[in-house]
Amino acid sequence: MTHSSTAAPSRDDFAEMLEASLAGRDLIEGSVVTGRVTAIENDAVVVDVGLKTEGRIPVREFTGPGSKAPAVGDDVEVFLERIENALGDAILSRDKARREEAWDRLEQLFEKKEPVNGAIVGRVKGGFTVDLGGASAFLPGSQVDIRPVRDVGPLMNKEQPFSILKMDRPRGNIVVSRRAVLEESRAEQRAELVGQLAEGEAREGVVKNITDYGAFVDLGGIDGLLHVTDMSWSRVGHPSEVVEVGQAVHVQIIKINKDTQRISLGMKQLQSDPWDGVGAKYPVGATFEGRVTNIAEYGAFVELESGVEGLVHVSEMSWTKKNVHPGKIVSTSQEVQVMVLDVDADKRRISLGIKQTQRNPWEVFAESHPVGSTVKGEVKNITEFGLFIGVDEEIDGMVHLSDLDWERAGEEAIQGFSKGDVVEAKVLDVDVEKERVSLGIKQLSGDPMDEGSFKRGDIITCTVTEITTGGIEVSLGQDGAMKSFIRKSDLSRDRAEQRPERFAVGDKLDARVTNIDKAARRVSVSIKALEVAEEKEAVEQYGSSDSGASLGDILGAALQAGDKND
Repeated sequence: MTHSSTAAPSRDDFAEMLEASLAGRDLIEGSVVTGRVTAIENDAVVVDVGLKTEGRIPVREFTGPGSKAPAVGDDVEVFLERIENALGDAILSRDKARREEAWDRLEQLFEKKEPVNGAIVGRVKGGFTVDLGGASAFLPGSQVDIRPVRDVGPLMNKEQPFSILKMDRPRGNIVVSRRAVLEESRAEQRAELVGQLAEGEAREGVVKNITDYGAFVDLGGIDGLLHVTDMSWSRVGHPSEVVEVGQAVHVQIIKINKDTQRISLGMKQLQSDPWDGVGAKYPVGATFEGRVTNIAEYGAFVELESGVEGLVHVSEMSWTKKNVHPGKIVSTSQEVQVMVLDVDADKRRISLGIKQTQRNPWEVFAESHPVGSTVKGEVKNITEFGLFIGVDEEIDGMVHLSDLDWERAGEEAIQGFSKGDVVEAKVLDVDVEKERVSLGIKQLSGDPMDEGSFKRGDIITCTVTEITTGGIEVSLGQDGAMKSFIRKSDLSRDRAEQRPERFAVGDKLDARVTNIDKAARRVSVSIKALEVAEEKEAVEQYGSSDSGASLGDILGAALQAGDKND
């Protein structure tokens, strides 16, 4: 039987084994380390990072965009995932190493707000994938270009600058923008072009776009806004009335905003201002013909010449049409006669009037219908204070309640009129300034109080119209137009005869006028006063108080004398 024995390891062998077992202890898993290529086997690159065993990395991880496979002896940066696996091999990755390198580089550029180079390599939901040299980023669709891009094909796999909008290393998220880079570049170019422009200078441009408020004009790489109000001195309804897309225009730079780099342009500024000397061309009181250009709630604008407009306020449009919309008096494009009422050249305002070019209808009426003349017209309206009668095509006159009837109250008299009735009236007053015509219907017949038929002391025949406990109501004179009330105490000198019931409606009696109140339109009559007057007259004619004759004798003589005279 043969015995074999194994020699014990020497001290040098033990030291070598200990060193091998400790190799790589200073390396940290999950970090990037430097290794050396020791061999290239088929599709794998063998890399020694100083561990017991080497690691193998697929060749494809070294052959990304802009790179090639390494050669034996080259030093390469690799990511150490694990020091050894179950087979004792080191687990290395070139892709992860490149990603870590990229993140370090990108974080530095993000902090400095500098652009990074990358290439759009794929399409994903809502945008695209961008390779930033080892790190993958998301490019939202809205950040591809300044304007929407229909075909992204020409931009794919093409190295170009991007701006990093957001970075989240723990989650591995990067959001980039190509649009931000373009805008910044454009802003730099714009700033350079703006610096070459000056306010007040004239430039040639091309109309690029038209909106409701103006047109954008390309001045050679930079756009300016030509506002609709600066296109022409005359009113412009829409910019398309003056310019069209692609048209070459001569403009003046009105203003440059250095902060926003906005440029305001004007065309009318290169033309002579029609408002120069406007006061001399359009003196106050002069009449001109103009064209209605615009109608508003408060009036109408009338163009006197190209670039010069005046306002006809609604109150200056018609003598008689009050509180109506200007559009019911004039229409757009209508030619009208206007009078200049006021000119403010500094504020570029001209006040015009249409009604001033026509005669005041109240003046005309006053001339043709003097006070006291009679007019005929239709009852246009009935109100609580009177009648309105159309006395002219444009003018209404008013009959106040108090001017309807001499005797009846106005509220009662107005009941006898209806809208549409044709009536006659007398002109009482014409107030041109207040534009009023006062009419009267009762004035067509004379005022019974002014006819002189009743005087104090007159004896008149009355007709009983009503009997009351306090007296009787009578109509005066033959026409009975006026009425009076005789109190019980005035019915007779004899108290026994002061009884209203001794009279009947329709009875005729004589009475004496005792008082006339024109203001109150009242005539007072008395039977008693008549009897007293007759007695006094008889005494004066046929006797006296000291003649010795009795009152009965005197009255009897008076009656006999009266009978003989009859």
